[in-house]
Amino acid sequence: MTPPCLFNSFSHFFYILVFLTHCYTGSVRLVDGGGRCAGRVEVLYRGQWGTVCDDYWDMKDAAVMCRELGCGEAVDTFHESYFGSGSGPIWMDNVHCSGSESTLINCESAGWGVHNCDHSKDAGVICSGKLYH
Repeated sequence: MTPPCLFNSFSHFFYILVFLTHCYTGSVRLVDGGGRCAGRVEVLYRGQWGTVCDDYWDMKDAAVMCRELGCGEAVDTFHESYFGSGSGPIWMDNVHCSGSESTLINCESAGWGVHNCDHSKDAGVICSGKLYH
């Protein structure tokens, strides 16, 4: 039988680890669109920027992205690397947001780095550009 103090210590460590893993929000950005509120969608994960595949990318997904960036409303979505092909990993694919999420990573997806894409299918968005802080 495990002494209670060791169990509590391990349990406490485990819950902190789970909390940090699930609450990691990372960062998002839009690049090559002429401003910070338009461009190719990129996500920072494990210290490396990567792209989002355009499979199922729609206005609900874009709305979450624009809101997260403080860039107003989503105006339009873009597919097939409209803003140019990214490089590095493709972090997200099959993104499906309800539209009410506070961050893009809270939306359903195939999982970090799980995709069937190449950079010719990088997602893009244009936001209204009304900056909110």
